[in-house]
Amino acid sequence: MVLSITRTYFPDGTNGKLECEGKFICNTIELPWKNNETKVSCIPEGKYFIKKRYSKKFQWHLEVLEVKNRSLILFHPANNALRELNGCIAPVTKLSGPGLGLMSRKAFTKLKDLVYKALSNNESVQLIVKSDSQMEMTKK
Repeated sequence: MVLSITRTYFPDGTNGKLECEGKFICNTIELPWKNNETKVSCIPEGKYFIKKRYSKKFQWHLEVLEVKNRSLILFHPANNALRELNGCIAPVTKLSGPGLGLMSRKAFTKLKDLVYKALSNNESVQLIVKSDSQMEMTKK
């Protein structure tokens, strides 16, 4: 299964559209781009794999693997990137501003169920992170 996030960058946060093989799943919020600095930046654009992860704080959630110079990059619920994220990605049902969203738990559950189903069928789950401008260039 291939998931893709198409991002739009703002000074106060990064908003994205998460799709699975062209089908819209939910929106995403992240920290602004700050050169991949730990805990203050979103992750670099690129291709990653996703696995299941459990922690006391987030229970069952998703981890983005092999992010250059970073660790524990997760998908977990949050509605405010600057206040609630340290480089992770939060699925949201609706965007409400740069790095801001609504009904994150609902969007997270939808994404988690989709990914866990694929993983339980022994499918690999790849995440492609790209910017909106790249998408515009490929259309020309």
